[in-house]
Amino acid sequence: MTIFTVGFSLLAALLHVYIWVLESFRWTHPATRKTFGTTEADAETTRPLAYNQGFYNLFLAIITLVGLALYRSEHGVGSALALAGTGSMLAAALVLVTHDRRMARAAVTQGTLPALAVLFLLLEL
Repeated sequence: MTIFTVGFSLLAALLHVYIWVLESFRWTHPATRKTFGTTEADAETTRPLAYNQGFYNLFLAIITLVGLALYRSEHGVGSALALAGTGSMLAAALVLVTHDRRMARAAVTQGTLPALAVLFLLLEL
């Protein structure tokens, strides 16, 4: 696994851990509402949904990190897990932008690191 693969996969996982914190624990805070473009009322209404969605982001990060940890001892399993995690992150970013073009900036933020990780993971197959 190259330094690029590890680096982009690790950064993608860490970004998704950060998103988990924002969505699951800081959803109604003013700075988080500003980041996601929600009003105070909307944040309160969508809080349970954001909490759940945040954990999806955490699970994708965990899958990716486990893949990185297993890569040396179990190359195929490690690659598959890292690709599943980062590929799902990238797919979620694509869903975001195809659903609402106004979310392009968020999709680029969410999807660039996973896209680079996927690219380097595929190059190593």
